Amino acid sequence: MDIARLLKDWPLGEGSNVRRIVGEDGSEKIQIRVCIDSFNGILQFECDGRPDGEKPQGESFYFDYLEKKLSQHLHGGNIAKDFRVTHTQCERLFDESGQVYHRYVILLQLGDFERVMRDTDRNMRLFRFVNTYAVRQADREHLECWWPYILRIHFTAKAMEELRTGSIEKAMEAVQACTQRLDELAPQENETFQHEMKRSREALEELDGELRKRKPLSEIEKLQRALQRAVEDERYEDAARLRDKIARFQTKKHPAGGDDDDA
Repeated sequence: MDIARLLKDWPLGEGSNVRRIVGEDGSEKIQIRVCIDSFNGILQFECDGRPDGEKPQGESFYFDYLEKKLSQHLHGGNIAKDFRVTHTQCERLFDESGQVYHRYVILLQLGDFERVMRDTDRNMRLFRFVNTYAVRQADREHLECWWPYILRIHFTAKAMEELRTGSIEKAMEAVQACTQRLDELAPQENETFQHEMKRSREALEELDGELRKRKPLSEIEKLQRALQRAVEDERYEDAARLRDKIARFQTKKHPAGGDDDDA
């Protein structure tokens, strides 16, 4: 099929080069307008299920198929440590996780945060599965360097979804949860791991700063801001009144002996 008409109707660089469509099968898809050297085209992937629309072994994902194999293994009276994932199977999992990665990067740009959380959660489960059951050590370690990145994307999407629903406090909690998860990761000598850890911490600090700017000030914070401005403007009488007001506010909120942690 000649796609010249499609390309003509969607000129490169005019408006967004990413769009959602509903396919002939009724499923939602995402298309990306691309130009590589002198080649022009359109990439397309499914929003749900495997991005390529395939159903390996009759399952939505090849990972689902292997998880079922593990479940059958355990229900057969076998122990988990005897379950093994071969190098060939790992390669198929790596390919599948790569497809999911490319999709959630685009979904994050589109603001589809719930699907980003779904896809990153799936890939994190896949990371653990491979690290636990792969026969080859190289396969077990293959994805481990990407933990800082995938945690950052997952919790960033969670924070942005909370922000969209109006909960700045929960958005900030998501950022804090991610920081804690990063702290819990075992150090690696891997250069990619170290680079992604640094990038993730910097991105989270920036996001936390942006969220704090949006957070409504408490009454005490408003008074403290007003006091700072009064001192900077050398309005010392106003500053004195504000100090007294802050002192009364703090006394009212924490009366003597009322919140003594040592009591």
